Amino acid sequence: MKLSREIKTGIIVIGGILLFVLGFSYLKSTPLFDNSKTLYAVYSDVGGLQAGTVVSINGFGVGKVNDIKFKDSQGNLVVTFTVSSDFEFSKNSTVELYDTGIIGGKGLQITPVFDGAGIVKSGDTLSTEIRPGLTELAQEKLTPLFKKFESAVSDADSVLINVNNVLDTDTKKDLQKAINGLSELMVSLNGSAKVLNDILANNEQKLDSSLTNFEILTSNFAKLSDTLNNAGAGKTLSSLETTMANLDKVISKIERGDGTLGKLMNDKELYSNLTDASRELDLLLQDFRLNPKRYVNVSVFGKKQKEYEVPEDDPAAKIE
Repeated sequence: MKLSREIKTGIIVIGGILLFVLGFSYLKSTPLFDNSKTLYAVYSDVGGLQAGTVVSINGFGVGKVNDIKFKDSQGNLVVTFTVSSDFEFSKNSTVELYDTGIIGGKGLQITPVFDGAGIVKSGDTLSTEIRPGLTELAQEKLTPLFKKFESAVSDADSVLINVNNVLDTDTKKDLQKAINGLSELMVSLNGSAKVLNDILANNEQKLDSSLTNFEILTSNFAKLSDTLNNAGAGKTLSSLETTMANLDKVISKIERGDGTLGKLMNDKELYSNLTDASRELDLLLQDFRLNPKRYVNVSVFGKKQKEYEVPEDDPAAKIE
């Protein structure tokens, strides 16, 4: 059967129209023969989201973004996307806008909810969320840090200004002199350290000998200690300790007034009597030395001895 030219032309036109429709649908990411659900989400800012972006659930692509357009005069945007009907979830699920990578780009991710509130249907509008990207997080964290840094720089600038005001010409000269003096001191200390090193190097053998002698002396002391221990020093110390304990007991008895010595030391009346007797004996001896005739009467040739008259300045007269 031979086709006429008109039929061939009609077939070509119809095929061109079909190819145009298919191509337009592909470019608009809206397949013709698909049972996917068409859903909507409203955002105040889509952050550069493009039509054709994959929509995923738990990291698995289940649809595409079809269209983005303004919703109202306030600038809110309606995102139209399709989702495969193979996976069912609640209409209370949310659509999250997130960064797909470090370089940039936005994607949509559905967080499915299974609460029995009803399965999502084509034409439903889901609630939305926006996950902060790296740029937003960096701005959120770094902005306070930059403010603190600016404040620190401002404070440092103020400090430098105050320092410049304090450090006038005379003060700067004094600081330079102090630094020069410190430098000279360091040079002197370096010289002293060098001299000390030379002394140690020249007397290394003497120092070794001194340390050896000290070690020998320590060993001798150890031997001496062992000798004293073997010679019964422990027993001697124990005996001395016993003697000190007995002496302490004797002193305690004396303080309590026990025994003859204790009574002599604690009897105040006996002390007073002894003191008085000693004083009277001293006066008697003094009177006997000054006036012997009062106590010894010697008669020569039967001559009667004159009575003794006590001188006015005699201490014995005061006693009577």
